[in-house]
Amino acid sequence: MSDISIHARDLGKAYGDRRVLHGVSITAGPGQRLGLVGENGVGKSTLLRLLAGVEEPDSGFVVRPADCGFLLQELPFGEDAVVGDVIDDALSEIRAARRRLDELGSCLARDPDNPDLLAAYGEVLDWAQDHDLWDADRRAELVLTGLGLAFVDRDRPLSTFSGGQRSRLGLAALLIRQPMTMLLDEPTNHLDDAAVAFLERQLGRLPGTVVVASHDRVFLDEVCTDIVDLDPTRGGLTRFGGTYTAYLAAKRAERARWEQQWAREQDELAGLRVSVDVTAREISHNRVMKDNNKIAYDRHGGRVQRQISRRVRNAQLRLDELTRTQVRRPPAPLRFYGVLTGNPPPDKLVVSLRQVRLCGRLDLDELDVSTSSRLMVQGENGAGKSTLLKVLAGILTPDTGTVRRAHGVRVALLEQDVVFASPEKTARQLYAGEVPLVELGLLSGRDLDKPVGRLSVGQRRRLALAMLIGRPPEVLLLDEPTNHLSLALAEELEQALQSAPGAVVVATHDRWLRRTWDGAELVLADGKAARGLPPARSDPIDLD
Repeated sequence: MSDISIHARDLGKAYGDRRVLHGVSITAGPGQRLGLVGENGVGKSTLLRLLAGVEEPDSGFVVRPADCGFLLQELPFGEDAVVGDVIDDALSEIRAARRRLDELGSCLARDPDNPDLLAAYGEVLDWAQDHDLWDADRRAELVLTGLGLAFVDRDRPLSTFSGGQRSRLGLAALLIRQPMTMLLDEPTNHLDDAAVAFLERQLGRLPGTVVVASHDRVFLDEVCTDIVDLDPTRGGLTRFGGTYTAYLAAKRAERARWEQQWAREQDELAGLRVSVDVTAREISHNRVMKDNNKIAYDRHGGRVQRQISRRVRNAQLRLDELTRTQVRRPPAPLRFYGVLTGNPPPDKLVVSLRQVRLCGRLDLDELDVSTSSRLMVQGENGAGKSTLLKVLAGILTPDTGTVRRAHGVRVALLEQDVVFASPEKTARQLYAGEVPLVELGLLSGRDLDKPVGRLSVGQRRRLALAMLIGRPPEVLLLDEPTNHLSLALAEELEQALQSAPGAVVVATHDRWLRRTWDGAELVLADGKAARGLPPARSDPIDLD
């Protein structure tokens, strides 16, 4: 097997005046699957692009194997390309290798002792074995089936695909090609549970190297052999061996050690400054010297002064050294402190749906939401989850049926795609909540005065959530709430969901969130309730 390791040393990258990466070094070898984690904007996607050679670093270097594949965000094909073109391109190297083996085999049959032919045949044969050449066509069918693309017409133009479908097709092409080093940026986006499970199995049995950035915590747990944390630590980039779950425990312990070391050093620095400025210079300043002590003072005074000078010098040296080498103060992590909902009366019926039909999107006989509801809506892509939330929020009006709401009840929806009408305005200008924006812990202080058009997708989504809960609604509807959140912030949001006093309805693919959910669950399929529909109520409450 050829070298399939990837090495990066002292990488630095800036965009304008914003430095994204500085002094980053990373190595990944055969059988290792590295998961990149960290706050949004810390440089995970940038690092992957540098490793792939899509962008060049400002400093440092990357040594990558020739057989390196990067999951592109957009397929590199023209407007007239069809699905079959993508599949044929993914198999082109493998088919070329097969033809080359046949040619070399024919040549060796005529000249079996030719050393050059033997070497060339051995090299191509090694490549073929690494890439499972003889199983490639079957692998292509398995991959397309596993990612939900088996029944897609091979003559279908790519221009008719949605962004999510194009992303899945790009992932399929990479898995069919099976390069020995794979670089993946959020590969589980746009995949349903079955497709994610298939991807986990595929990556888990690859002999080569995988480096992946993902917000899917279950995926990281199932796939990764190591976790690389790009968040600031005492020593910069930190690598943890083991699963994501093991990383969480190790990260908490490392953070505690960092905080303790910083506190100890600050105490020592304070003591040294006092020693240099005051203590080391004191020598009985308030005592009156007697005449019969003057001779003794002359005899011993020089020695005392030398001792004092040595104490001052030693304290100053240690102060200088510790000032130079002290660990950085641990940056305050972005912590969610908000309350997601208001405090409505307990168990009051607030939203009621009856015989709701929205052509081709939703077909629901009944659904009631009370102030004590905890409802998770599940289903495959296109099952109707987002549509249901928009109907509950009053954004969509059904073709038939009734939607009734209690008087004076505020219902708020966090949508998947956040668009601000005035991108030139800052977060501080747009926010009008009762709780100060910075106190919610969703945006750092340095981002409050940036135009929202310059914020990342995750930052814009956190701002949208802040604008909803700045004056908490009685009913909060969340569409994929952990998308684009850092892993730490996602966990804190989940804890807040458990303690929210009002009603919460969540639509999500997040398997980590789903496995810890302790409320009711509704599964939709083709816009209909497949299972888990909560029983209807008949409360005599005045609804709108």
